[in-house]
Order: sequence, then C-alpha cells, then structure tokens
Amino acid sequence: MRRGVVAATGAALLLLTGCTDSGDQPAQQSAPPATTTVTVPTAPPTAAAAVLGPTGPSTAKPCQGTAIPVGTDPQTVIDAAPPATTFCFAKGVHRLTRAIEPRSGDLLAGGPGAVLSGAVRLSGWKRSGGAWVVRGALPAAYPLKGQCEDNRTKPCQLGEQVYVNGKHLTRVMSLNQLKPGTFYGDYQSNALYLDDNPTGQVVEMSKTQTAIDKTADNVTVTGLTIEHFATRPQAGALQAGRGWTVSANEVRWNHGVGIMVIEGDDAEVSRNTVADNGQLGIGQYKSAGVRISANLVTRNNTDGFWIADWESGGIKSTRSSGEVSGNDIIANRGIGMWSDIAEYDRRITGNRIRDNAADGIRYEISYQALIDQNVVEHNGFGTGRGSGGSLWDGGGINVNTSSDVQVRGNLVKDNRNALSIQSRTRGDGPRGTYVLRDVLVEGNQFVMTDATSTLGVVENKGSPAQPGAITFRRNSYTGSGLQADRFSYRGKAMSWSEWQQSGFDKDSVNS
Repeated sequence: MRRGVVAATGAALLLLTGCTDSGDQPAQQSAPPATTTVTVPTAPPTAAAAVLGPTGPSTAKPCQGTAIPVGTDPQTVIDAAPPATTFCFAKGVHRLTRAIEPRSGDLLAGGPGAVLSGAVRLSGWKRSGGAWVVRGALPAAYPLKGQCEDNRTKPCQLGEQVYVNGKHLTRVMSLNQLKPGTFYGDYQSNALYLDDNPTGQVVEMSKTQTAIDKTADNVTVTGLTIEHFATRPQAGALQAGRGWTVSANEVRWNHGVGIMVIEGDDAEVSRNTVADNGQLGIGQYKSAGVRISANLVTRNNTDGFWIADWESGGIKSTRSSGEVSGNDIIANRGIGMWSDIAEYDRRITGNRIRDNAADGIRYEISYQALIDQNVVEHNGFGTGRGSGGSLWDGGGINVNTSSDVQVRGNLVKDNRNALSIQSRTRGDGPRGTYVLRDVLVEGNQFVMTDATSTLGVVENKGSPAQPGAITFRRNSYTGSGLQADRFSYRGKAMSWSEWQQSGFDKDSVNS
C-alpha cells in the first residue's frame, strides 16, 4: 500500500496502481495501468469547529399573552381561556401541586427567572439523636422500578429528592449511613432525616411528579425553567406529544427524564439546556419524525442509575425515528446518544459527544441509520463493567446487532474503544430479525492515542457476523502502536496487516 499526497480539499489521496509481470514473453506495447483514486479524510467534520451558542430561557422570545402570576394555579387560568391561547408565566417560582394539562395549540411561555417547581418547602425540623427529622412530608410507599449502579439497595428508584439552598443531596438507604450532604427517607414511618443542620436554610423536597403533561397536540413550551420534579424512572418532567415544540427551556434536577417525547410524531426539541436530571436528559418513545437539535445535554444521571445499560445519560430513543443533530451531549453518566429497540430511519449527525461515561453513540437492535459528521471524543471510561475494557464494553460508537447502518465522516477520538461492532442473538422486531447486516464504516477519522484502545467486531457464538455484513473503507487511523494488535475480528486480536487481509480497510490509511 502506498501513501498518497494531500489534496487541496484536505483529504489524502491513496493511489492503487495495477502492475504486470512479463516473464520471458517478448515485450509488447500495452495500455497504461489502471489507476483508482480513493479519498481518505484528513480534516475533521465541521462539527469540530462549530459552537452551540446560548441555550435555555435567555434565547426565548418575549411572551405576550394571558398572564399567570406567581401563586396562581396555572390550570385554573388555562381552563378559563379558549384553546390555542398564549400563557405567560411571571418571573418567580411557580410551585405546582399537579401537572399542567394544556389544550391543542396552547403556548406556555416564560423568560429568565420564570420557574416551574415540583418541590415543597420543608419546615418544622426537630433534633432526633444525631440527626434532624421532619415528619409527614413523604408520600405513601409506591411500586419501584429502575436498575441502579447499586442494585442491592437500589437508591435510584425513589423519586423524592432533597435540596438545601438549591444543592442536591445524596440519598442513603439507612439512618446509620447518614452523613453531611446526604438524606434518608423512611417511607414506613414517613420521616425524613438530614445530618446537616437545616436551621436558617432553604430545604426543599421534590414531590409533584410532572410539570407539563401531553394532554393535547401541537403545544409549544418555551422560556421556562422546569426543576425539582419527583419524576418516576422513564417518565419526563416535561412530557411532549404529537406536534409539540419544546424550545429554549432549562430542564434540570428532576428525578427521572428531563424531557420525554411520548407518541409525539413530528415534535421538535431545540435550544434547551437539559442538565443534572436524575436518570436521563431527553427521551423519545414511539415517536416518528422527531427533530432533536441544538440542545445542551449535560451531567445527567445524578441519582445513580446503571451507567452501562439502563437508560441513563444523555439522550435515549426507542421505537422511533427522526434526527438528532447539532447537539452538545457532554459529561453524562451513561450513554451519550442511544437508539435502542426497533429504531428506524434515524439520522445522528453533526453532534459533539464528549466525556460520557459509556458509549458516545450506541445503535442497538434497530434498522436503517446514518451516523455521520459527529465528533465523538473521550467517551466510555466510566462504565465500571467487568469486561476489562474489551469491545463488549462498547466504544466511542457502538453498532449492536443492527442492519443498514452507515457510520460516515465522523471524528472518533480517544475513546475507551474507538468503534465496537457487536453481533448478538436478540430475537425479532417489527421490521424483521435483529441481525448485524449491511453496516458501512466509511470516511471516518479514528484517533486512538491510548495504546489499549481497540476497534473491530465481536460476536456471540450463536450469532457470528456473516461474510460481507460489514464494510470498512476509506478511513483514516492515527495513534500509537496501530501496527500492533489493535483490531479484532472472529475472536482474534489482529495487527493492521491482518485486519486488511481479513478484507477490511484495504483502501484506508494507518499512520
């Protein structure tokens, strides 16, 4: 293989030239050898230089419409007006004791300082041994769900969280574990305990489960801060439906999912700051043609849900389609962008996905996707799994038992593993058996500085990848020790030459 020259377009040209062996035959005039020019990327995608810019309520337009003052039940004001009314929440904290139920075409708007809160103020603290206690604030015990990092005591499953002067405390599961910065809720005796002295402090507990519910189509929510809701796992503090527009909000410190699109075909979620939610930033379920764009999704999974595999982290979508583009998905304790179970016609493009604890992008048991022009950097170092950092642990991008997936034009840099393609036995879906098939990896830049980082294909014994199921071409690889065994296929660690001899990346560059 011969290295080529650098073209003016920022791509390396790899020249593959035919040759002949004349042996003892007389010299004959022949046509010039055929030359094939293949373009290999050297410049990063435009997303690498793009700046997201402001998100959240500061980017919302001023609201003009029916006022909702602080201290008023918003639902009473909404019910008194006709559908398709614009409602303007006044600056201040609106403490909700029930979910807002908009009507078709309503616009719910605010601006900087307009806060919807699901928390109640706690008072009446008394000293009890070495702790402080308040009684009667907790709800009755309720069914729990969710997989936690600590799945023995399961602290992530309970929805009520405690905040002191706006600071999120950590739940412990017994009174003798109490220490500064933590709280314990005894649901049987309806007692809430703190170690820190609450005297003179603002102590709040999230109690209402949902801020806004999807009771109608074509609703707009903009300019609001939505915080401190006791959202159940897999449910959203803001639950959006069909044709909704959710833009320029800050959704933070809610227990389950910040924004959840449920059966919300053609919804749009844009320019929001979605941060510090207990389980997940943004979720999508059974929703076609949804556009999730230009959001800041960061630091989600504050309440200890399982990082590797249980809907924790940045964005997760199931049984849906649409576009996820131009987002900053950063430092979430889980997967950055996860499509899982019967996804289809999915485009994940132009995102900056960095520093997430598990995969940067995971496309799992799904169909037809384009994953292109993303920057996927420094993900996958926090799963805590026992797989020793193998490709079973995932990578910057993870394609898991899916078909018709194109991974093109991405910068995949310094992740725990660069690219993990997994073939497993996963059953059937609505568009046929889940199988690894027609996966194209083309025109990407893989930077693998860490000498333990790998790339390749791993398979269950019962589900080997079929010949021709995966194509690697026109990719660029840079890093340390890339001539060594940094590639994997058919259960074998491979050198670069062995990887090429297996049929992969024959027209790619390794430097």
